Amino acid sequence: MNINTNRRKILVTVDGSDRAFNTVRYIANVEPFQKMHVVLFHVFSSVPDSYWDLEKTPIGSKTERKIRNWEIQQEKYIQQFMQQTNQFLVKTGFASNAIEIRIQKRKEGIARDIIHESRNGYEAVVVRRRGSTGIRGIVLGSVAAKLLERVAFIPIIMVGNKAPGRRILLAFDGSDNAMRAVDFVGSVLGGHNYKVRLLHVIRGKENKRRVHQTNYSPKEHTQATKKEIGKAFEKAKAKLVESGFKPHSVSCKIITGAFSRAGVIAQEAKQGSYGTIVLGKRGLSRLQEFFIGRVTNKVIHLARDRSVWVVR
Repeated sequence: MNINTNRRKILVTVDGSDRAFNTVRYIANVEPFQKMHVVLFHVFSSVPDSYWDLEKTPIGSKTERKIRNWEIQQEKYIQQFMQQTNQFLVKTGFASNAIEIRIQKRKEGIARDIIHESRNGYEAVVVRRRGSTGIRGIVLGSVAAKLLERVAFIPIIMVGNKAPGRRILLAFDGSDNAMRAVDFVGSVLGGHNYKVRLLHVIRGKENKRRVHQTNYSPKEHTQATKKEIGKAFEKAKAKLVESGFKPHSVSCKIITGAFSRAGVIAQEAKQGSYGTIVLGKRGLSRLQEFFIGRVTNKVIHLARDRSVWVVR
């Protein structure tokens, strides 16, 4: 099969679990991804080399055979999983020459190997929230957490259980990083009949900080913030329309007096039936000292069933 390398690429990490297949299903349900080159990437973690020292004894020799058989079965299983996943993607609209299967032996570690691969010209890396051994109540598996912490050069798409739909909630603070999130959404979803809501949240108790009390009353601060974010909204909306969104498909909303920005974003996603939330990893607005890194982490944990796109 001739692989089409002229398309934009996304890296989809899979481990053969049901959750990994749900990750692939999410990608299939986001129409623009069907026009991209998809790399299904699996890091095969075989038995540590120290186990092979057991072959020095009769008991160790028997154990060695069991371990080798286990490895063979695992390799067969992931090969079958990859083929089934490939067939599923083709049935849902992907071109057969736009799907690439890549199984790699573990080198430095699963997360590190994914990070190394993600540097090879991808638009984004897609990862499930938890692995096949996830414990109930745990939102992020170790691999997802490491990627969120260490990948600072391309967006990370963390897939939840809810279907993506065509409604996107973009948490927006007007910072450069928030604008990069706008640009990414426009470049991926523009022209595909999606709707985006730009959401800005103002915390009620922030107005009591001494730095604001010097120049503003709480009411004046809120009004000044609305005026400044309104200008940023206009710029962001213009970017989205230019990328292919219809003007009426982009809406803006400001919520004031919030106790928790992350809580409000998660609640808005639930009430508005948004399957996908988009945030910047870190953003610092001049007026509000809005450190969205903390907010992003909290949203990921609060909106457990939603997919979250974290844009650097």
